[in-house]
This record gives sequence, C-alpha cells and structure tokens, in this order.
Amino acid sequence: MDLQGLVEYIARHLVQSPQHVSVKMTESSNVITLQLRVAPDDRGRVIGKGGRIANAMRTLVHVAAARTGKRVNLEIM
Repeated sequence: MDLQGLVEYIARHLVQSPQHVSVKMTESSNVITLQLRVAPDDRGRVIGKGGRIANAMRTLVHVAAARTGKRVNLEIM
C-alpha cells in the first residue's frame, strides 16, 4: 500500500463522512507532503484529543516511508 492509500484508509475509518476524505500527495527531491482533507465536522475526529490521533498517523506514515529514504509531512487541512 502506498502512503497516500494508507492515510486515506485510516482517515476513512475514523470519520462519519468517508466520501469527503481526500488525500493529495506532492513530492519533491527528498520530501513527500500529504495533504489530508476531511469534512469540517470530522476534523476533530482525525486530529483527536490533544492531537493524539494525528500524531499517531504521522508516526505510521514516517515508518512506512522509512524504506524509501524520504521525509514525509502529513498536513490536515
């Protein structure tokens, strides 16, 4: 599974409106940026209390990207 698919899969299972989940990936020489967009009502579900869910998602993405040798940034829009 690619990084974009991983973030989309996790987010779709967290929110109440999975049809509003979208992930845009941009890649430069050594940095991959993933922009996660969800419905405004679901933003809190993806971020979590104190940002715990967002940090857990970032950790998973960093681990998944470790084999590519690139840095990954996950932005929740």
